[in-house]
Amino acid sequence: MNPQLLLGLVGVVAAVVLAAVALAGTTEPVTTVQSDSGEGIPLSTRQSELANPFRDRALAPVLRAFTGLGRKYTPTGYVDGIRKKFVSAGVGSTETVDRFLALRVITVVAIPISWTLVLFATDMKGLMRNAVLLLLTLVLLLGPDAVVNRRVEDRRLEVQRKLPEILDLLVISVEAGLGFEQALDRCVQVVPGPLSEEFNRMLGETRAGSNRADAMRAMETRINVPELRSFVLAVLQADTFGVSIGRVLRSQADEMRIKRRQLAQERAMKAPVKMLVPMVFCIFPALFVITIGPAVINIMNNFK
Repeated sequence: MNPQLLLGLVGVVAAVVLAAVALAGTTEPVTTVQSDSGEGIPLSTRQSELANPFRDRALAPVLRAFTGLGRKYTPTGYVDGIRKKFVSAGVGSTETVDRFLALRVITVVAIPISWTLVLFATDMKGLMRNAVLLLLTLVLLLGPDAVVNRRVEDRRLEVQRKLPEILDLLVISVEAGLGFEQALDRCVQVVPGPLSEEFNRMLGETRAGSNRADAMRAMETRINVPELRSFVLAVLQADTFGVSIGRVLRSQADEMRIKRRQLAQERAMKAPVKMLVPMVFCIFPALFVITIGPAVINIMNNFK
């Protein structure tokens, strides 16, 4: 391997490792040390700074600088959009958004570095070099957003799968005599998952003094799943017009089971179309080589 390429790869790996350590978070600063008698002895400023981990002393300021650059040079509304995506993914802390912005700055800075390595530290030419440059650019530029979008989509699919089960359990609990919130609390304890976490958060907001309608609307906004939106609207209408909550939940459970069955049928119908591309480009050429190849060789030998 080219020594320059090896050195560049080592540098890139080291930068990624340092970025991962910096993005992992920080710890509380150490201001006291335990003496032999068990009492805390205050440290001086220099000693307290040196007592903190290297990550907090050296890498945390770099992380804050990258976060500032990310907030300054990202397009208008990008930070709010990323925050909403993290909330939909179940991670709504400000530190997570800051780390993601720092990671975006690192990936953007890594694009010209990767181009320099490919152009001057490798022997690739022509189409191969252009393909590698395009692939590296797409991965570094679109990779972090694609990972976040995938997490959001996976969580929404998990909510769609769990919603019929929770509704069935809600119907059984309400018809057994429990109130809506008590039945929902019971479902949260029995059925784990992201939907149960959101229901638990909604119950916590109502216990803290928030209106149940506002808490349910906030939950629906965070998850942004059509089936859950239909369930929230049905429950709010039942509260407004005095309709039996058990009857509404029963109809919603039946509707969700039908939608889940339709979604499975839709995916089954899409499977042949999705299988067509790998079959045409991967399976059929190998079959043609095996079946037609010997005949073509015999024909070529006969014409010699």
